[in-house]
Amino acid sequence: MNILFLCVGNSARSQIAEALANDMFPKSFTIISAGSNPSEKVHPNAILCMKEIGIDITEKKTKSIETLEKDFLDNLDYAITLCSEEVCPIVPSATKVFHWPNEDPDNDTFNDIQLKKAFQKTRENIFNLLKKFLINELS
Repeated sequence: MNILFLCVGNSARSQIAEALANDMFPKSFTIISAGSNPSEKVHPNAILCMKEIGIDITEKKTKSIETLEKDFLDNLDYAITLCSEEVCPIVPSATKVFHWPNEDPDNDTFNDIQLKKAFQKTRENIFNLLKKFLINELS
């Protein structure tokens, strides 16, 4: 099973989704995240919010859709976008595409406490979407 999570910057939402799915789903699945215009690095608050639940993403790097292996994309089962502004790349016709728009937790107007809460909320939203996905799609 190949699953791709997409978000423009691949610095927060898609990284959170990839980490949660790798923790929740069977280890035989190939789960990757990427972005159409990746940021330079994974957002520090994404790393912190995942560390709060015991998942370490400190070594993760942002990735471009363009750099993904052809074999993975050719055999893609699911492509899931996590932000409303992300455009799903051309995928095989057998690929199921889902759009799970989540508000960007990286808001320049937020103070540190608001930023932390925004990332926690995003993590919880994605966790709940993944639970539904497991029940509805993978069982």
